[in-house]
Amino acid sequence: MVATNVNPSEKYRNRAAWISAIASVFIFLIKMGAYRLTGSAAVLSDALESIVNVVASIVALFVIRFASQPADAEHPYGHGKAEYFSAAFEGGLIFFAALMIIGESLKALINHEPAQKLELGVLIIGGAAFLNLLLGVYLKQMGKKHHSEALQASGAHVISDVTTTVGVMVGLGLVLWTKIEWLDPAIAILVGLQLAFQGFKIVRQSWGGLLDEMDEGSLENLTNALQKNRMPGIIDIHHLRIIRSGSFHHVDAHLVVPEFWNMLQAHNETHDFERKVVQDYPVDGEIAFHLDPCKKSFCEICDLENCPIRRVPFKTLRPFTVKSLTGGPAATNPLAYENANRSN
Repeated sequence: MVATNVNPSEKYRNRAAWISAIASVFIFLIKMGAYRLTGSAAVLSDALESIVNVVASIVALFVIRFASQPADAEHPYGHGKAEYFSAAFEGGLIFFAALMIIGESLKALINHEPAQKLELGVLIIGGAAFLNLLLGVYLKQMGKKHHSEALQASGAHVISDVTTTVGVMVGLGLVLWTKIEWLDPAIAILVGLQLAFQGFKIVRQSWGGLLDEMDEGSLENLTNALQKNRMPGIIDIHHLRIIRSGSFHHVDAHLVVPEFWNMLQAHNETHDFERKVVQDYPVDGEIAFHLDPCKKSFCEICDLENCPIRRVPFKTLRPFTVKSLTGGPAATNPLAYENANRSN
């Protein structure tokens, strides 16, 4: 049984990707102009990172459009995982740019190439940093609102670019104040090391999404939705798993229902439960339940009224938790699990 939401967010994700691509090209041109003016290794390091923004934003644009395509015969779970590829690709580009920055900065440090017109260069890259901040906040908000891993990764990278630019500005201020020219390439090397770490983090997060690594935030949100919509006859849920496919989540779980329910009643009750849960879950998705009969062993935690097979009085519901949902039935009710095994 499946419950799904119609996803209205594709056009907003595509629009954000277009804005990101156009803005990234413009900001890159500003920074390259500052480098041509100053010849600063630190400014070059900042501009090289912006090249990554340009390439990554263009990749994200096509990936987001591909990921928004509906499921088909060849891709029954949709195309959403392509977004994790985009994020991983961007992280790899950041790491590669970091190596380029470190290499160029080492050459400048060895060759003692002095920078010039640093005051004007600082003003120019400061303006670029402000534009980048606006873009990064916008992308992160759109990515979070419309559940796009690619937009969130792009937003995180753009904001890290702002941090990098601010660091470069501070470093160039030190060069102007102290007149120590080797500080310029030394600052660029520090920028490269920071970018390498940032790229590794993005690749690590994307790798987790590709391998369906457990996501505590998604599990908490789903637990809240299940608890909120719990109804009589929804006795226990266990062995729950979430497959994240970009902005669409597939949920599989075992659901314990009264054993005397016939097939039609079990279908109708669980389908209604699934629909309500998906509506309250903040991500578009579907739920597939494997139904387990209660075997008269969950009476103490079943609040179904007028049950014709009840053996003992109802005591209290066991609330759904992440631990109980993802574990086996013993995680929720060990005694019931043991009794059920004896009755087999």
